[in-house]
Amino acid sequence: MQNLRTQWFWFFLFCCISRTSTSLDSIAPNQSISDGETLISHEKTFELGFFSPGSSKSRYLGIWYYNINPRTMVWVANREAPLNTTSGVLKLSDQGLVLVNGTNNIVWSSNMSTTAETENTIAQLLDSGNLVVKDGNSEHEHYLWQSFDHPCDTLLPGMKLGWNLEKGEELFLSSWKSADDPSHGEYSFKIDPRGCPQAVLWKGTNLSNRFGPWNGLYFSGSLIDSQSPGVKVDFVLNKKEIYYQFQVLNKSLSYRFWVTPNRNALVSLWESQISDWLILYSQPSFPCEYYGRCGANSICNAGNPRCTCLDGFFRHMNSSKDCVRTIRLTCNKDRFRKYTGMVLPDTSSSWYNKNMVLEECAEMCLQNCSCTAYANLDISGGGSGCLLWYHDLIDLRHYPQAQGGQDIYIRYSDSELDHSQKNGLSKSKIASIVTGSTMFVVSMILGLVIWLWKRKVEMEEMKKQLYQSHHNYNLRKEEPDLPAFDLPVIAKATDNFSDTNKLGEGGFGPVYKGTLIGGQDIAVKRLSNNSGQGLKEFKNEVALIAKLQHRNLVKLHGYCIQEEEKMLIYEYMPNMSLDYFIFDEIRTKLLDWSKRFHIIGGIARGLVYLHEDSRLRVIHRDLKTSNILLDENMNPKISDFGLARTLWGDQVDANTNKIAGTYGYMPPEYAVHGHFSMKSDVFSFGVMVLEIVSGKKNRDFSDPNHCLNLLGHAWRLWTEGRPTNLMDAFLGERCTSSEVIRCIHVGLLCVQQRPNDRPDMSAVVLMLNGEKSLPQPKAPGFYNGRDKADLFGPFSNNDASLTVLEAR
Repeated sequence: MQNLRTQWFWFFLFCCISRTSTSLDSIAPNQSISDGETLISHEKTFELGFFSPGSSKSRYLGIWYYNINPRTMVWVANREAPLNTTSGVLKLSDQGLVLVNGTNNIVWSSNMSTTAETENTIAQLLDSGNLVVKDGNSEHEHYLWQSFDHPCDTLLPGMKLGWNLEKGEELFLSSWKSADDPSHGEYSFKIDPRGCPQAVLWKGTNLSNRFGPWNGLYFSGSLIDSQSPGVKVDFVLNKKEIYYQFQVLNKSLSYRFWVTPNRNALVSLWESQISDWLILYSQPSFPCEYYGRCGANSICNAGNPRCTCLDGFFRHMNSSKDCVRTIRLTCNKDRFRKYTGMVLPDTSSSWYNKNMVLEECAEMCLQNCSCTAYANLDISGGGSGCLLWYHDLIDLRHYPQAQGGQDIYIRYSDSELDHSQKNGLSKSKIASIVTGSTMFVVSMILGLVIWLWKRKVEMEEMKKQLYQSHHNYNLRKEEPDLPAFDLPVIAKATDNFSDTNKLGEGGFGPVYKGTLIGGQDIAVKRLSNNSGQGLKEFKNEVALIAKLQHRNLVKLHGYCIQEEEKMLIYEYMPNMSLDYFIFDEIRTKLLDWSKRFHIIGGIARGLVYLHEDSRLRVIHRDLKTSNILLDENMNPKISDFGLARTLWGDQVDANTNKIAGTYGYMPPEYAVHGHFSMKSDVFSFGVMVLEIVSGKKNRDFSDPNHCLNLLGHAWRLWTEGRPTNLMDAFLGERCTSSEVIRCIHVGLLCVQQRPNDRPDMSAVVLMLNGEKSLPQPKAPGFYNGRDKADLFGPFSNNDASLTVLEAR
């Protein structure tokens, strides 16, 4: 009996071992991998199978190092769709790889854009850790799909990190949410293509750390490659691609670059002698590496993490961070001062040229009065290329020369550089003399004025309290259900209105992202002292938006009137505004035609609600792409109701002597005579439709052959029977031409010269979604075939909302 039990025990153990050790070198269409089976690369460097991370009981399909213990994951397929049981199966179909659960439902697939003959296709795990689907009969290394095009938190040798500009595709790393959860976490490592491309670490939508631009050897803000022996690095920058890639020269070494769930970007080498990963590089590793820590024109010193203004700059009393120039640039008589061992400042607004030498770079900077600094683009081989900065220098850091950094030349006025040499006196000595004399005079005056100052403070405080109480009382009386936020709550939520939380700025003032104590994200619109709008527009927006509720209108959470501050607290829109995408050469590629058509329809439905379905008949008067915000699903929401007006009863139009809005979106009858109606918003909507279709801004567009603005250009193409020529070149054949032509047709109907010829918004919605024939449009407003300057007269050329007062 005992012998029988022993035999059964060993038979059971053999079955278990056979189950867990079953492995394949490839998957054919008639094969699959179940939980407990694995796919192993040819040289046994990587393994693919099912696993549960940490203490989690969920099952995931992933790739890990074959010979490294503890198991180190480098890629996860179903990050956002975990399996709850061990019944998962990976199959190869005519559409690529699919992962199904126990009920045969697909939880993840490779979503291949092309298919191949079923009998020829195989899936294989390469020795590089790349899972590929390819034609097994082909002699060429052409992959129908590969996991290297879909990175997770780890960059392996041979993977690309960056942008395919032709396809508008971005490859980036995103951290796990935690050690037990491989879904997308807070942190992502990307190549920022703006200006001179640079490597950055994002926390959500906020820039957390900046590794800097590529200087030919390494990223300027890191030593990420100079400290990695046996590594060959490539950084490709051309019109088709921007990417970073590294290769390991010694195949016996295992390197990985990965982003952790707690903000770190690490370069690690597997050390077999200690059976652990040896961290070669980690960032951030000290306070200076947090983005914008010291503000503009200030240096953070690596050895002693403190902030100091650049020579010739001082910290302004109205700013806790930014430094401003002591002596302004003269433009005509400026020179440069050399700083060594520097991490180059933020290059997102910079300009570069690969072929210029340093002397040409300095000369070009001097020719532009806005240029503030220059440096070599590439410091390898003695230095080459040109990199220019304009306006403020942000996120400057200093390293000892032995630890990295490079030279940068910062612009100063001629008198500033000569100031310290005159009479043999240093700037610090001159400052001491001036300070001592000043303090003597000030001490004599201070005693005389201190009692007046105390009294003035008491009076000002009393006025502030009366002002705040009065307006808060009126708003609470008008809108009792709308919360009034305290200023300290908003200041804490926005990190005291820090520049890192600033989302942008419009005619009302700057807008900041904030996070309330409960974790809710908000957008705070803060009235600027320099704004053309004031308390009247502020109260108007509160009163209007609080009464309006629609999925295509931005939601107002509350307001704040305290001390000198007037703020509106809105729901946070993570995808910024429509103009952020549509007028940018790179980001516009993220908006395919289906998204653009969806946005057009959403704006139209929002306007129907304002004009016809809400309790008030509201005319927005300032519709433009920068006032269309996009949520996480790219749903459009109309915002900024400071200039909006209401019509009562059967009233359909009105007049004003105060012209307010944005030129380029105003209809003729309003811009010239101050006459506005619902058809005014229809005109603005039509302009936006043509801008969305073309990807061009109305006021910035100029047809060199006919001197027409965008409306005139669209009208000419329509009359010539070539309307699709207006379409954004990026869209190409990726759209439904009938929908594009119909949108152009509707846009031209909306921008007709006479208000009565324009359709109302409810008709526009039917036109966009219907198939009936539409009336032929007439010539658009401001169209007379003359030069663009004649079309708009002496109008402003920026996007800020403006106000023009006319005499009665």
